[in-house]
Amino acid sequence: MNTLSRLAAPLLLSLVCGSAWAADASRPNVLFLISDDLNNMLGCYGDPLARTPNIDRLAARGVTFERAYCQFPLCGPSRNSMLTGLYPNSTGILRNAEIFRQTIPSHVSLPQAFRQQGYFAARIGKLYHYNVPKSIGTNGHDDPGSWELELNPAGCDRMEEEPHIFSLTPGQFGGTLSWYASPKSDEYHTDGMLAADAAWVLERCAKQKHRPFFLAVGFYRPHTPYVAPEDPYFGYYPLSKMRVVEGVAEDQADLPPPALGSYKREQDKLTDDLRRQVLQAYYASISFMDAQVGHVVDALDRLGLADNTIIVFTSDHGYHMGEHGLWQKMSVFEESARVPLLIVAPGVAKQATVAKAPVGHVDLYPTLTELCGVPAPDSLQGQSLVPMLKDVSVTDRGWALSQVTRGGTARVPRFFGYSLRTPQWRYTEWDEGREGRELYDHRTDPGELTNLADDPAHAQTIEQLAAQLHAAVQTTFPLSGETPALREGVWAPNLTDP
Repeated sequence: MNTLSRLAAPLLLSLVCGSAWAADASRPNVLFLISDDLNNMLGCYGDPLARTPNIDRLAARGVTFERAYCQFPLCGPSRNSMLTGLYPNSTGILRNAEIFRQTIPSHVSLPQAFRQQGYFAARIGKLYHYNVPKSIGTNGHDDPGSWELELNPAGCDRMEEEPHIFSLTPGQFGGTLSWYASPKSDEYHTDGMLAADAAWVLERCAKQKHRPFFLAVGFYRPHTPYVAPEDPYFGYYPLSKMRVVEGVAEDQADLPPPALGSYKREQDKLTDDLRRQVLQAYYASISFMDAQVGHVVDALDRLGLADNTIIVFTSDHGYHMGEHGLWQKMSVFEESARVPLLIVAPGVAKQATVAKAPVGHVDLYPTLTELCGVPAPDSLQGQSLVPMLKDVSVTDRGWALSQVTRGGTARVPRFFGYSLRTPQWRYTEWDEGREGRELYDHRTDPGELTNLADDPAHAQTIEQLAAQLHAAVQTTFPLSGETPALREGVWAPNLTDP
């Protein structure tokens, strides 16, 4: 926290936490933890190498959602969707550097709904979109209406170490594979500062018990550049144990071109040695972030707040580490669309349980508002996960939908890829099938290596899933005229045409 923030924040906290007009402190608090560009390489999701003891302990305290998916595997669209409870087709946010106030300005965001019911809503770090790393230390593309307090620390990874960071494209970091084993310890890094600030805010909320809180903490790691302290985090992952994905050419042979549309030419520079270094740095960044999660949750426990606090841990989207020949995000394969999702809800969620039905980020808004008795807008498009928290065998909707865009140039008009995930299948259509289809059976092919879309034996399955996907996509549009531009062809395919 900078000097000005530390001077101003105590006064602000005393005013908002001690406000007399919101005296019902019996309502549950919310601690919303989100990582940036994190896939499911975590111990609680079965990764054999990941050292993530703090996130794993969170999983033991609540429900692990085995099949949770983002709605758009890119930071800005995903975060706007999650924090509004609307699909990207309804927010109108399909790329970075935009905020939903530009498209649906009257919509009430998730933290804003809590503010309106007397909660103290605070943000530390990245919740809406930021240009990482350049926006670290600023408000980024934030929504001021969502928060009463915003803290934006910037550590050595942003302020000092960029000249030392290795990048496949020199001088570029945010969207480029880049990494650095830092000689500085946790407390000097941005995420370490975020954790310290979160503990500081929790201490003051514990003293000012007049209001419940909604505290959102947005960690930047493991987003590129993968910067973490060398000791101990890089040491956890010897290069000799880092895998290199094999059989890429055979895997890609049955894929339609848009499936590989997130490929970047910089990846041509990768050697097997560099691939191992990338994976090592990504793992190290995850373990560093995990340690900061531990600091925040430890503070919650130490202050006696845990018994009345709902904890959410998730990521904005998944991330490729060489699978299908891809790196980073913006595909609708499992590695890119799937996210970790843990919910600890004392007195509601059964501990150390696993829910297997597919769910989406869009479901978090109605879930948290129901748990806390906060009124939610009628326009929300997700389902409440409260029944699944009480009984993980509940299936509810039974599918999750993710989408991306392709094209958008003078030569290739923009078109959409929509992917439906059911318990057994992933079915994907590119431009309503005109640019290709994909079908994967997760019972026998969890790596999505064999595309069954052209197999006549699965024609009936494809027909059924296509109808289900088209019906699902129709639910992603607003029922009212609040965003009429989204009905134009440039925004969405017409899935009702013959």
